[in-house]
Amino acid sequence: MSPIYLDYNATAPLLAETWQKLEPWFLNKFGNAASNTHSLGWQAADAVKQAREFFANHIGASDPSEIYFTSGATEGLNTALKGIWASYQTKGKHIVSVKTEHKAVLDTLQFLETQGADISLLDVNKNGEIDLQELANAIRKDTIAVCVMLANNETGVISNLKPIAEIVHQKDSILVCDATQALGKIPVNVDELGVDVLVFSGHKFYAMKGVGGMFVRRKKPRVKLTPLMHGGGHENGLRSGTLNVTGILSMFYSLQTITTSLAVEMEQQTKLRDYLEEELKANFDVEIVAHKAARLPNTTMAIFKNIKADKLITKMPDFAFSMGSACTSALPKPSHVLEAMGYSETESAGAIRVSIGRNTEREDLVKFVEGLKRVMGMLSVV
Repeated sequence: MSPIYLDYNATAPLLAETWQKLEPWFLNKFGNAASNTHSLGWQAADAVKQAREFFANHIGASDPSEIYFTSGATEGLNTALKGIWASYQTKGKHIVSVKTEHKAVLDTLQFLETQGADISLLDVNKNGEIDLQELANAIRKDTIAVCVMLANNETGVISNLKPIAEIVHQKDSILVCDATQALGKIPVNVDELGVDVLVFSGHKFYAMKGVGGMFVRRKKPRVKLTPLMHGGGHENGLRSGTLNVTGILSMFYSLQTITTSLAVEMEQQTKLRDYLEEELKANFDVEIVAHKAARLPNTTMAIFKNIKADKLITKMPDFAFSMGSACTSALPKPSHVLEAMGYSETESAGAIRVSIGRNTEREDLVKFVEGLKRVMGMLSVV
């Protein structure tokens, strides 16, 4: 039997409804969206156009041309940050971000430092929140971009982006947002948030892996990005390469399905998350990370005292959960997110992340807590 899946922030299964709609596009409607001489190509191009229009409407973009499709959030963030770096060096070489960003941001910024960029990373408090005054002080005349994620992939902490955007724009800079964990879990509107570039990834909201997208604002401000890849001029010259039609449609179909019941799912997942956290606190010596902060309804990061999370996970093969980010969990290092929030290496070693989804039931969490009780006595003290 498959393990009980509690790692939806790592990836989510393709929706059955999406697969039913997608199957013909794999078998019969397989045209290249750039083929403009026959019906199969026109059919694919029209489907991509519909998907682009849907995403623009869903996130409040003013024009479908502001939506670009990529292979995922990592490519999108590289395109955004490297593209801004290449386009705005006449203004400056300074970029501001946050110590708790995903490695797709931090590693990209580290690379840009080797190219001459000046990078400033903001601290966060115990709730994973930045200080707005520190942000304002960090932005200089030569600051070309500020990058702040909407929802943290490990802790679920949601950034209050509106006042951040106001500060960034008052300083005449560009706000880049990694919305990978937010889209499909909470409402996302680029104008309400005030973001200028927003990046997302399909497999986080029950679409296919290897496909994603980005919003790039065209007016007030008009953001200019130098392309990361060249070769054919696809996506208005920003992202060359044959469009992943089936992947794009998987995002369209899945997000369309989720949107119809998002408010209900948020309420249900919040209740399940709160139930889990109460059970953890009642039965174990545990701390819920950032429990006072605004968080995603599906995410719990818990630190067990005197227990190593890697040993805990090893002894619970009937459950799929993680120590943190799926992109960094293979690295033998403590969570950089928890470190930035002030936790020690020993405390971080006891941290697990449980992220639930639309298929999670209360009984799954009951079994998970029972499983924790069974293995706790077998684990050695750190």
